[in-house]
Amino acid sequence: MWHFAVSVFLVELYGNSLLLTAVYGLVVAGSVLLLGALIGDWVDKNSRLKVAQTSLIVQNSSVILCGVILMIIFLFKTQLLTLYHGWLLTLCYILVITIANIANLASTATAITIQRDWIVVVAGEDRSKLADMNATIRRIDQLTNILAPMAVGQIMTFGSPMIGCGFISGWNLMSMCVEYLLLWKVYQKTPTLAHKSAKVEASELKPLNVKKESDMKPAEGVQLIIEKDVAGFEPQPEKEVGCAARIAEPFITFRDGWVAYYNQPVFLAGMGLAFLYMTVLGFDCITTGYAYTQGLSGSVLSLLMGASAVTGIMGTVAFTWLRRKCGLIRTGLISGVAQFACLILCVVSVFMPGSPMDLTVSPFADISARLFENEPLPTIASPESEMIFATGMPNLLNGSIAPADSDPEMSPEPVPLISVSLLFAGVIAARVGLWSFDLTVTQLLQENVIESERGIINGVQNSMNYLLDLLHFIMVILAPNPEAFGLLVLISVSFVAMGHIMYFRFAQKSLGKQLFVCHTPDPKTAPDSSPPGNTSTV
Repeated sequence: MWHFAVSVFLVELYGNSLLLTAVYGLVVAGSVLLLGALIGDWVDKNSRLKVAQTSLIVQNSSVILCGVILMIIFLFKTQLLTLYHGWLLTLCYILVITIANIANLASTATAITIQRDWIVVVAGEDRSKLADMNATIRRIDQLTNILAPMAVGQIMTFGSPMIGCGFISGWNLMSMCVEYLLLWKVYQKTPTLAHKSAKVEASELKPLNVKKESDMKPAEGVQLIIEKDVAGFEPQPEKEVGCAARIAEPFITFRDGWVAYYNQPVFLAGMGLAFLYMTVLGFDCITTGYAYTQGLSGSVLSLLMGASAVTGIMGTVAFTWLRRKCGLIRTGLISGVAQFACLILCVVSVFMPGSPMDLTVSPFADISARLFENEPLPTIASPESEMIFATGMPNLLNGSIAPADSDPEMSPEPVPLISVSLLFAGVIAARVGLWSFDLTVTQLLQENVIESERGIINGVQNSMNYLLDLLHFIMVILAPNPEAFGLLVLISVSFVAMGHIMYFRFAQKSLGKQLFVCHTPDPKTAPDSSPPGNTSTV
């Protein structure tokens, strides 16, 4: 719910420009990039219940506080704009982005511990059960993406942004209590969640990437790993840690985490997934903000996001079916081809009537005007400006029609909807392949990363994802005007293609000549005497 609403709120606050949403995305991506390994290391060091509860409380509390601040901004926007030449309003923007970023970091910790660790322990060594649980969690996530944006979109369209902020704050307060109780019940019903060897944590922290050669036994590439034997490690006597060592520890953890990630057998698969984040073809704050500036209302956007969630659920169903028929690695290959084929519609939309792409318009005009011509920072766009920017689209799209006393000859002509229709048709259809591919790489990481390193490896994977996400936000900051969005679409499709090429290389190295043989036995539990060289299910 918050993920959908925050992009619309930021566009409302900053007029019809994508600049503020791009800055928010830049801050979020940069934070996870720098802190992803440290967050994962924190997950590995602490008990599972403590990590889950702490991250849950921090995440929801930050969203609640951010919603309250946004309500104040919307309520007193005029006064804030006049105080201190608008700098107080700018300070409010910074505060909102900072708190929202904290919520996202806590959400990252929650995702790592629940979706990358808890679920593997609950599934045991049953691969099929793990795949079904991954798909079920993703379906629940997609169902919330249907219901939550629809609720928020209708409230903001027929109510006001301030009411939407209040609704989200109240909802997160209630959901935090329910989620806390559910986590506690799962923890109580799964005794193995309470067992997390302190020996491994103490002995592995320092030589995280040194022991890779001894860790990577042939059988590890083809079975779920609950925990490795640490009987051979002798406890080291505790030494006093100096101030310099404490300061250097985060940097050492950061370095060792990235080296360990590079040494993983599924490194290319993880990189392939990360490259899919270098795209504006998703329902993030950039695409949502772009559609909003093009005249689509919050209500229509919520319906489109709901449609994308439906295709996402179809992707989870396709994942479980393809995995049973063709194996896990081949499922990722097929999913990648399906996603890329659907994104061809987005490429076509760039050149269709109604596309705003115009490379003759300088992407820096909006930025230079505000930085060097001392124009005041915009707040919520006035009805007149919304009317002009909507380019005469019907009331269904942005609630804007030409005034009754206006000259028909001076009214803007309606823009053909074929371009934006093809764009969102391609984005929505591609979700089937996208989520199936995402589940494939997720399970490859779950099956091939040892328990004591799950947190830090998945933290680095998140950092890699956000590194590419960061690049796409930098693209938008450099070209925030809608006229350059078509170029961003072409660049995005190119990066998606490169990501799937990386995954193809991983699949080719893992399966060799068996890559295109779409029938392989898939045992529920991985045998101990599995042949070396392949990862996960073949």
